[in-house]
Amino acid sequence: MTPADLSRTVLHAVRRAVDEDALRAPVPARVRVERTRPGGSGDYACAVALQLAGPAALPAREVAALLRDRVVGVPGIGRVEITGAGFLNFTLDASAGAQTRAARVREVLALGRRYGRVATEAGRLHRLHHPREVRAAVLARSVGRLLRTQGGQVLVCCTEEPDPGWQRLRVDVGPRFATEGSTEIRPVPAGTTAEALADRLGRDAALWGLQRPAAHDGAPLGDDLLVQGEGNPFFLVRYAHARARALTREAARLGFTAGYDADVDAPALHAALADYPGALASAARHHAPDRVARYLEAVADAFLGFLATTPPLPVGDEKPSAAHRSRLALAEAAGKVLAGGLFVLGISAPEHL
Repeated sequence: MTPADLSRTVLHAVRRAVDEDALRAPVPARVRVERTRPGGSGDYACAVALQLAGPAALPAREVAALLRDRVVGVPGIGRVEITGAGFLNFTLDASAGAQTRAARVREVLALGRRYGRVATEAGRLHRLHHPREVRAAVLARSVGRLLRTQGGQVLVCCTEEPDPGWQRLRVDVGPRFATEGSTEIRPVPAGTTAEALADRLGRDAALWGLQRPAAHDGAPLGDDLLVQGEGNPFFLVRYAHARARALTREAARLGFTAGYDADVDAPALHAALADYPGALASAARHHAPDRVARYLEAVADAFLGFLATTPPLPVGDEKPSAAHRSRLALAEAAGKVLAGGLFVLGISAPEHL
């Protein structure tokens, strides 16, 4: 892990803490890490907790503890300590990181769509109540799928909603169904139906457009959802999945298959795959499918960046090697995570695009 990788890792931990409402402070544009001074602890040090303590109205050491909990176990980081007024000190562990990355890629390939889910027997029973309105119904179904990823059982119920300006998705928990919480939803314009949206945009684009904005924000549902270009996140997410599937088909034509036998230098993509279980848990906890959509955009960006610099397939007269098999395995793992996240949103993951 390079200093730049470590800086991105800590910045990502800040974003996670803010997204999870554990930390209420503006996310900095960048996080600075420095080599530890002589006599200090670890390989690198970071003072971001001191920077965030004032806006968060928390002691710097408490902020540091929140961030430490979110970077412990990240591949390449062996130990995280809090020193002084609230400095984070990192000791790197390259060998452990490589083993962790390998184990994760193999886990994703083995579990497929089940990766990132919590397997429990007879989990809590959730009853979802939603108004008779297209966006509320779509969000309710996706929240149900999210709760199931955390081992819950779900019943979805449609109810009438007296206020046409704002809707509520209420989530109760059994067996007595004591109120667990509710989410405000800004509905689409009156008279908009699922059939009309599907006819105009197609089912998948309509589902993305209804869920990508946060529930309390409006859902524009414009024709930009149909644009096949890098400016359309919906297209990029499904395009990234289709690219992953195309690589597998082309590798088969060349006579080799995936196998993570050599570590692949792709820190952004490895970090994105590692984040998937936490992204599902956070989205389920907040009843927020939009968090899954944003996460999928990050995976697609990392995956397409990886492809631009590290070709998984042999080029020219090259013969397939352990490096190619490992890159292909990482690409397939990215494709499976993209497919799993799209499934949570009720959206198809095409083989061709």
